[in-house]
Amino acid sequence: MPTNAPSPFVRPYRPADRDAVADVCVRTAHNGGDSRAIYPDPRLMPTIFAEPYCHFDPDLAFVLDDGEGRAVGYVVGTADTERFVKDCRQVWIPLVAERYPAPVAPPRTPSEEMIGLLHHPERMILPELVAYPAHLHIDLLPPWQRRGHGRRLMGALLDALHRQGVPAVHLGMVTANTAARAFYDRLGFHVIPVRDPGPLTYLGRAAADG
Repeated sequence: MPTNAPSPFVRPYRPADRDAVADVCVRTAHNGGDSRAIYPDPRLMPTIFAEPYCHFDPDLAFVLDDGEGRAVGYVVGTADTERFVKDCRQVWIPLVAERYPAPVAPPRTPSEEMIGLLHHPERMILPELVAYPAHLHIDLLPPWQRRGHGRRLMGALLDALHRQGVPAVHLGMVTANTAARAFYDRLGFHVIPVRDPGPLTYLGRAAADG
């Protein structure tokens, strides 16, 4: 007999999605896999890589709705990385610094390394990326991957950036995440050479197709 299973769809982020988006972030933050064994605090990774984008650029945040109201994937971004960095320095860090104080010693754990990144948003400003003023993060829970949903999420963000007149977008991905690299290659991203990129590969593309 035919089933009436709900169909997933892409829609704009709304504040009620916050916890679901945080959960997706945590379950994909270690090279695309679950990060809970590495970063025990479930708020840490979303505080760095998801929530500030939803806070400052909600019009550039989209989720994959499982058809029953729950976000099982997302894409977030900013149209202006330099402005986003200033917002993080002046507004976001003061909001979260009580929970995540600025480090006073070299990091000893993966969590302390991430807190160091939180307190140094200027790391996102690189001269090689000036022609790609926007940047993004995209994550999907594993059961929803390889089904075309990532392409639809990316399309929603690229369309929104294009409507804002943004010429191009970049992202930094962990080089070891080869599955993610294959996904970005299929979407037309290319390598942006960056001096001393560390564990990351920087990729970029035009916001408009063609």
